[in-house]
Amino acid sequence: MQLMHQHGGDLDAIERKYGITKSEIIDFSGNINPLGFPKSAEKALAENLNIISTYPDKNYTSLRQAIASYTGASPAHIVVGNGSTELISTFIQTVHTKKSIIIGPAYSEYEREITLSGGNFLYFPLKEEKDFSIDLPALLAALTPDIGMLVICNPNNPTGSAFTTKQLETVLRHTKKNGASVMVDETYIEFSDNLEEICAIGLTEAFDNLFVVRGTSKFFAAPGIRLGYGVSSNQSFLERLKANQDPWSVNSLAAFAGEKIFVDTAFHKRTQSLISEERKNAFTELSSWKNVKTFPSSANFILVKLLSEKITAAELFEKLIQKKMLIRDASSFTFLNDKYLRFCILSPEHNAALRKELKLWIE
Repeated sequence: MQLMHQHGGDLDAIERKYGITKSEIIDFSGNINPLGFPKSAEKALAENLNIISTYPDKNYTSLRQAIASYTGASPAHIVVGNGSTELISTFIQTVHTKKSIIIGPAYSEYEREITLSGGNFLYFPLKEEKDFSIDLPALLAALTPDIGMLVICNPNNPTGSAFTTKQLETVLRHTKKNGASVMVDETYIEFSDNLEEICAIGLTEAFDNLFVVRGTSKFFAAPGIRLGYGVSSNQSFLERLKANQDPWSVNSLAAFAGEKIFVDTAFHKRTQSLISEERKNAFTELSSWKNVKTFPSSANFILVKLLSEKITAAELFEKLIQKKMLIRDASSFTFLNDKYLRFCILSPEHNAALRKELKLWIE
């Protein structure tokens, strides 16, 4: 049973356990763009499948230029990898510090990679009573000289809360003095209404102790191509990162697709408009319910706390999967318990159907 609540989007496990065909499941747990993979890139890939017969450019020049145009970062400061997970792992291994702080609740991959690299970690908790926003003075106090790395997911998964760029700058000045590195995982930032106010990429020029990582699995609905990218101005780190990576870490199809998806501005705007509108609708309705606490979100998902003893998140999971709706029981996240659940924004029709079903069991 626990397997069903450990990771969002594990449709294969759901299919095996519940006997529901994957294609029938409405997946509110995976946090993937409901618009799907950009059609422009899909068409271009279909017309250029012959590229599988060639090696990708070892330097990924065109891909890094497309990412540079998309993010505003210098191509010289961009690295690409086999999904953001590879870059997170490689960064943590490269920094190789004895002690790290992770802002929590958080994605479990951070602590796993720190442990695998032989390091120790502790969590700095985001507090529910502050809607999981950061207590900056407390964080700065926790970042003592023995801390070699700080890991931030911004917006945070699973809370949806976000650091502002000004707050990040304060943190970077502090960690720079102590010789510590900062990794900011911006997996969900492109779904935000206030991207300009929370994005860290612009800080990489001034702070060479900063590494910003993003992927294409969520915003571009492309988990299968395994394409991630990172930005840093620290030249020695970039060289170590590349040296630690396997050659041709990004395959030809992924590199080609990347060159297309980052320039499809119409797709970017459609996504942001859909998510923004539907997130507001969901937050407004849920905030009117008496038996839940709904937390503000800058991501494409919403975290909810059940306030009554009527039902737990695990029980809701079971009720909804019978309706072929898959939500995330968030109890496996550090600091959360069986009263927390998370769901992502899908189409207006699916979102309305989920809220109707949730209300039936919660209210």
